[in-house]
Amino acid sequence: MLCGACNNTAPEPASVDIPSAQAKLAITRAATDPFLSRHSLTLRVEGAGGCSSSTELFPNTGYASRRNLYQAGTGVLYVVGQFDARVIDSLHCTITLAEFRTLDRYVTFLGSFDENEQKQWTYFPASQRPELPFEKR
Repeated sequence: MLCGACNNTAPEPASVDIPSAQAKLAITRAATDPFLSRHSLTLRVEGAGGCSSSTELFPNTGYASRRNLYQAGTGVLYVVGQFDARVIDSLHCTITLAEFRTLDRYVTFLGSFDENEQKQWTYFPASQRPELPFEKR
């Protein structure tokens, strides 16, 4: 059977080390449909003291998988998607679901987890690609 348009069923991890927060973040994407752009997304943080934590993010239900990464303060990171926002305390390895209106507005954009031109899941640092706004649907 030829399936050039099928999704890769293997989990696709993308990760970044953030020395200023003493943390490593990874978001792993896994296809949940063989043909449609639908994926589960799992966020994992590893902190300086060897702590780690993970959580499921809002799934990609149709080209909404991009997650922007921001640093909000010492040891505080935001992972923001079109439909959800997570606050990460990298010193204690906690991940909290937050309302958009509670997020600090004075943050530094670090980069994005997103698909590249070949539809592979990857991390783009801010130096490689500027912050992209989310589309309103």
